[in-house]
Amino acid sequence: MSDREVLAAESRDLALERLMELEGGRMYGLGMKLCGNSEEAEDLVQETFLQAFRKWDQFEGRSAPSSWLYTIAARICQRRNRLRSGEPARVESLSELLPSGQPMVATIPSSDESQLDEQLRREAHERVDRALGELPIHLRLPLLLKDITELSLSQIADILGLKEATVKTRVHRARLALRKEMAEALPQREAPPPDHSRKVCLDLLSAKQEALDRGVEFPVPADELCSRCRSLMSTLDLTFDACRQLDLDQLPESLRQSILDQASIG
Repeated sequence: MSDREVLAAESRDLALERLMELEGGRMYGLGMKLCGNSEEAEDLVQETFLQAFRKWDQFEGRSAPSSWLYTIAARICQRRNRLRSGEPARVESLSELLPSGQPMVATIPSSDESQLDEQLRREAHERVDRALGELPIHLRLPLLLKDITELSLSQIADILGLKEATVKTRVHRARLALRKEMAEALPQREAPPPDHSRKVCLDLLSAKQEALDRGVEFPVPADELCSRCRSLMSTLDLTFDACRQLDLDQLPESLRQSILDQASIG
């Protein structure tokens, strides 16, 4: 039987424990990236699992238990965010997020992993991590669900109650915003004018984003790209890798026990 079928057939006491075993660490990692600190993350995780426990009779097993759980978490996060001030007002336009027209482009550290290259990659990853916390929640949440928890665009659309095309647009904008932050942390070099028209460059970017969405290789060889597009695709890859490598922590044992205690099954 699948996890979905097993959970649907279990009592809510056993289901809660199994849910925490399957998704607890990932949910806590998501909470850390959404909230930015352990106290708020623990509150989010605790409320999510307790709501799942209390509403277990509503889970019919037709969707993956992770999707159902993230739907609860997303609603809690969105409700809390409405009460919070200081949310960034906007994300830069597409033209502002792309390096077209700029005299310099980022140089990607080599894969040889020299001490300097390793330091550059580490600093770039740290910049992505910080920038992630500064994204508006309507971009941060779908990006986290896509590139960290690895849900599909259609699953995220169901979770957030949005059209799939809207989710895709938000994920793509968020990736580009993080990519720009990462690129600014890397060494810069002069770049010749693009060999392609702006439309071709945008089409290539769209194809690259689609490849990341689907988890497949980008079909265009690097030597067929202009210098600017090569830098853009490489820094987008580096940003994507940085997001995937962000730690998804283990669920703290004290938090797990607190949830079980409040559900009166510990």
